[in-house]
Amino acid sequence: MQWHKNIQNALDDIDACIRRQESDDLTLTRLAGKLGYSEFYTSHKFREISGMPFRDYLRYRRLAFALKELRDTDAGILDIALRYGFSSHGAFSWAFKRAYGISPRVYRQKPVPVVLRTILRPFDCYLSEIGGTEMTESTGTVKTYFVTIPAHKFLHIRNYESIGYWDFWQKQSQIPGQDCETICGLLDSIQGKLDDQGGGEANSGSGQLMAFINAPEGRICSWGIPLAEAYGVRLPQDYDREIPAQMRLMDVPEGEYMVFEHGPFDFETENQSVERKIEQAMKVCDLAATNRCFDTTPGRIFYFYHDPARFWKYVRPVRKT
Repeated sequence: MQWHKNIQNALDDIDACIRRQESDDLTLTRLAGKLGYSEFYTSHKFREISGMPFRDYLRYRRLAFALKELRDTDAGILDIALRYGFSSHGAFSWAFKRAYGISPRVYRQKPVPVVLRTILRPFDCYLSEIGGTEMTESTGTVKTYFVTIPAHKFLHIRNYESIGYWDFWQKQSQIPGQDCETICGLLDSIQGKLDDQGGGEANSGSGQLMAFINAPEGRICSWGIPLAEAYGVRLPQDYDREIPAQMRLMDVPEGEYMVFEHGPFDFETENQSVERKIEQAMKVCDLAATNRCFDTTPGRIFYFYHDPARFWKYVRPVRKT
């Protein structure tokens, strides 16, 4: 677990160097020094985690930053190329097309979804099952409130049989083109995500979330509701760009929701405690006193936000009785 934590910190440091255009600091020697291992061992372990050599990761990472500038700014293509360590317009165009199957010029004219190839989550506790298991009691409380969410769209993949984040991705990995790295890479390249906290930064992972869709063919959850699990991004109602072939774009009408929210918490020691508190809050919630009930109408959707540094919250659809 400590190794994965160290790698995560190193990846964050690499991003900071790219933002500051400090290319001289982006070396295997520096990475090995920060991790306290030999260059050989660091190179071996990095490739084991990422599936690619360190030098390839750096190239793809620079391309991810460059893609964001192509998509969101009017900066010249040559200026972007030089900013992210490419020696010429031609070298940048060749690398970009090799990575994404489209030239920078064509991509700028029509920013289609592409798979960013630097989706590394070495300290994703849910996927690696290495954290969140201690029983320390959270000191925080769950607050509840109603919100009206405007009409929007939800771009996603879904599974009718999975139960939980880890199981969801295990099952999706058996479907070509729906593994975690591919889906997250595609979603990261999409502009305009409503929940994006990364300022639109390519490959930030921000704006992506789990959701549950009322679906008669779905698995019965602990609340007795048949649900399909989904993973995707919320988008503006007028989103009309290309949809990846393996995804669905769902119209979500304006509706009322009840939010169950717990503030920041420590994932490694408090995760189970926070989960129990939210589950209990939903169980004992007396919606009848407000002349409402949870809406189990097929097609209604509720969202699951899990960001320990900010909050854990369920946003569940309700309706008037």
